[in-house]
Amino acid sequence: MERYVCIHGHFYQPPRENAWLESVELQDSAYPYHDWNERVTAECYAPNSVARILDGEGRIIQLINNYSRISFNFGPTLLAWLEDNAADVYRRILEADRDSAQRFSGHGSALAQAYNHLIMPLANRRDKHTQVIWGLRDFTKRFGRKPEGMWLPETAVDVETLEVLADCGIQFTILAPSQAKQVRKIGDKDWIDVSGGRIDPTTAYVQRLPSGKSIHLFFYDGPISRGLAFERLLAKADDFVGRLFGAFSDARPWPQLVHIATDGETYGHHHAHGDMSLAAALARIEADAGVRLTNYGEYLEKHPATHEVEILENTSWSCAHGVERWRGNCGCNSGRAGWNQEWRKPLREALDALRDALTGPFEEKARALLREPWAARDDYMDVVLDRSAENVNAFLAKHATRELNPDEIASACKLLEVQRHALLMYTSCGWFFDDISGIETVQVIQYASRTLQLAKQLFGKDLEPAFLEKIETAKSNVPEHKDGRRIYEKWVRPAMLDWERVAAHYAVRTLFDSYPEKARIYCYAAVREDLQLFEAGKAKLAVGRARIVSEITREQDILAFGVVHLGDHNVNGGVRKYQNPEAYAALVQELSGAFAKADFPELIRLMDKGFGSTTYSLRSLFRDEQRKIIKRVLQPSVSEAVTIYRRLYEQHLPTMRFLADMNVPLAKPMRVAAEFVLNADLRWAVKDDEPNLEQFRKLMQDAASLNVTLDTAGLAFKLKKTIDRLAERLGSQPADLTLLDTLDSVITLAQNLPFEFNLWKSQNVYWELKSTLFPEFLTKAEGGDEPARAWLDKFLPLGEKLGIQMRELKKKAPA
Repeated sequence: MERYVCIHGHFYQPPRENAWLESVELQDSAYPYHDWNERVTAECYAPNSVARILDGEGRIIQLINNYSRISFNFGPTLLAWLEDNAADVYRRILEADRDSAQRFSGHGSALAQAYNHLIMPLANRRDKHTQVIWGLRDFTKRFGRKPEGMWLPETAVDVETLEVLADCGIQFTILAPSQAKQVRKIGDKDWIDVSGGRIDPTTAYVQRLPSGKSIHLFFYDGPISRGLAFERLLAKADDFVGRLFGAFSDARPWPQLVHIATDGETYGHHHAHGDMSLAAALARIEADAGVRLTNYGEYLEKHPATHEVEILENTSWSCAHGVERWRGNCGCNSGRAGWNQEWRKPLREALDALRDALTGPFEEKARALLREPWAARDDYMDVVLDRSAENVNAFLAKHATRELNPDEIASACKLLEVQRHALLMYTSCGWFFDDISGIETVQVIQYASRTLQLAKQLFGKDLEPAFLEKIETAKSNVPEHKDGRRIYEKWVRPAMLDWERVAAHYAVRTLFDSYPEKARIYCYAAVREDLQLFEAGKAKLAVGRARIVSEITREQDILAFGVVHLGDHNVNGGVRKYQNPEAYAALVQELSGAFAKADFPELIRLMDKGFGSTTYSLRSLFRDEQRKIIKRVLQPSVSEAVTIYRRLYEQHLPTMRFLADMNVPLAKPMRVAAEFVLNADLRWAVKDDEPNLEQFRKLMQDAASLNVTLDTAGLAFKLKKTIDRLAERLGSQPADLTLLDTLDSVITLAQNLPFEFNLWKSQNVYWELKSTLFPEFLTKAEGGDEPARAWLDKFLPLGEKLGIQMRELKKKAPA
């Protein structure tokens, strides 16, 4: 009897984009990476796209794209981020789906996902429909085909959700074994109770729906999936494969499918090097003649369901209480002792009330602009995927009641953005973790805030007070955060943007960087209409006006600004809507006149008079630019502090060495000075493509002798970036012997460090050169070409250091 194995990975990150900037800002908790998307990509998504298979000595013998051999889904919002920020990884994911279709009888392995990972049973029918439609549109645009299956967030399911899937042409989805209620053979009358996870997961099932439609369901193997995710089954590929093969039974008369489903992040992020364990397991499965890798679409085509199933409604894979984790204090959490999750209920109630309060006003206002407002919402994903003016016009040509003027176009876009953010605010991660102050929950509250802001602009209704009153009852477990209202005021309101805030960012930054005439500021365009700069010693004044255009809502406005930098962090600015040429000219004359006299008190008074009481400073900059500019303006102060630390370190270094030799702990001031100086110098030594390796070695020796704590994460990241740059240069200049020497030296240094570092990119570059360029140089060397022989003499040892199995290449090389 035929035996099949299918491994499914659910790859997902919650949307992290600032709701006003449509971009992920710096997240300090992801250090040394910019944000968590970047970090998880480096640890999981990228390694799985070029995974290593090792020999018995731990050397690389093959690189494979894991995605092409497994079943997988990626969250649409994560794919959008990968497309913009990790294009190579994104491309390999799409290639994997095409490759898998060739491998699995024309069935691609990629599944779609309900768009932004909201809990489907807790959504109303209309929102369920839009979530599925958006997931389908996103998938089709990216993968170039219609999906056969769709992943349900947290596998949360009810019959209505299955109806929506079936209505939209989805053939199957994947559930946990605990979500099955009863089964029977097609044609039989009596049902068999399989609740409690007792369903046989080795075949496909079909659920008949009240509408008369049906959908196929696969129930993954719970014990093996749990072992993989939580019990270190992934530590050894042989153990993993053994568990999979052990699930087959000679007693079953049908073609058996042993399949598992876990978070995709299991393979590298949750479990280091899980990508390599997965690759090794896939290779072992493929090598076994009695078992065949497959995906769900292929299995279903070859072996249609012979049994019906009925699900347990309002259940999921990650809450033993059904879907209570996303609306109540059910007891499911991450394990923080003494904490509760009573906050979940009032948060959901506040969002539900906001959603319901928007429905009437949305329908009323949208009907004047859009033929079918809810149909337009469903199609709005086409605009989200392509916000070009041409595409927006095509969308409006289809949906608008008539030709709209610019203000009406902006209103139509804002109406649909209200609905987009009203869906984003239900992203499941907002309830999953332990406290309302978590970054995931703050994110969904931020989406709610953007919804409130747009609603006020569109409908003239201020729904914020009622919303805050509701989330004030959502109490934090952290005393300093108090409740939802405090969290809103602390982290959400400061993120809110209006035209003046965008212009303030533009104005403040012009003091430190020159913008082009047309600049892109995240999802805004800033077109300079006038800019006048004045300097007096350390002081600088910028006065100007710019047209700010939203790429999202198509709104625009002209704003005038004035901003002065008086040294250090002292920046003061104002913004107002542009009035007329005369008023603007008078403003420029007054401000520049006071600045020319160095009458700064008068200048500040005039700015207050000209722009009103709202002032802007370095706090007005968006987070990434804020960090860069603060670093620049504080450079003199930091340099002074560095000089003091370095003087202290150098002056007392003999004493510190004496104390270390005596095993006496360094006094705290000495230890702090040593840690600061040595970490700073180590980063400096490898910051360029020509690193000072001798200096780095000496500094490492000093750090070891003084028992200084190093920023190993930061240093490993800095060294990785240097090696990556050198490897990329080698990829484009492969004949450069000096570059080969430099890369070899840096990798030799890195291998002797007391912490782990990442050679993934350099190994990939080397493997490509080994496959493409090595044969050419080998032929030349065999013909007596001395430069080619010199290249081989350097290239082959580098492969050894990169952990590549070089036995066959060495055999080919001339003696």
